[in-house]
Amino acid sequence: MLIAAEPGFVLHARAYRETSLLVDVLTVTHGRLGLLARGVSSAKGQVLRAALQPLQWIRFDAVQRGELAQLRAAEALDAAPRLAGHTMLAGFYVSELVMRLAPRNDAVPDLYRAYGEVRARLGLELSLAWSLRRFERDLLESLGVGFDLACADDGVALDPAARYELDPQDGPRRLLSERDGQGRRGTATGAALLALGHDKEPAADDLASLRLPMRTVLAHHLGGRGLKSWEMLDDLARRR
Repeated sequence: MLIAAEPGFVLHARAYRETSLLVDVLTVTHGRLGLLARGVSSAKGQVLRAALQPLQWIRFDAVQRGELAQLRAAEALDAAPRLAGHTMLAGFYVSELVMRLAPRNDAVPDLYRAYGEVRARLGLELSLAWSLRRFERDLLESLGVGFDLACADDGVALDPAARYELDPQDGPRRLLSERDGQGRRGTATGAALLALGHDKEPAADDLASLRLPMRTVLAHHLGGRGLKSWEMLDDLARRR
């Protein structure tokens, strides 16, 4: 199959043999796609290699035979955001999530748009926690495993003052007492969930309450095997 002038975002690139790269890209019409880029370590291949950096937005030509597509040409469509520190780690995180959860060779246009949006937000240095929570929400919705952010699992409207666990399949489940489930740890405020559903950044304490419940949901869909970026974030938190 010939793939011509296909836009995509570079998720990851790793060395293959002496002069080649294996590249994962998220594309508009083919979803997550694996590319084999030959000869990029040679002098003539340096321009191509520069276009295949993570987070780069590219347009490429390839020929697919089997699982991997043979890259024929690629060009950068813009300048990839320059990230450092926590923002760079966030870029690694969103790309790793897509690589682990997005299906190969299956278009998910909403996910493509969500990735492009979070990439832009990271480059603008907007609220990092809010950018990531929005992307996690959009990722789950685009893959068909999102949940209602207006009502709890019993159909009752969310109470902004209550706290909720997030069940990966049934969505918010109200915490009835401090001894119910994990207590306050690992639960989100109703105010935070309602704000997330309305795409409106919540107050700082409410926003912080979303991180662990969303991680629980994502861990379920990851099959119990965590992310390298989570390990790096946890290690960084321990050192601080």
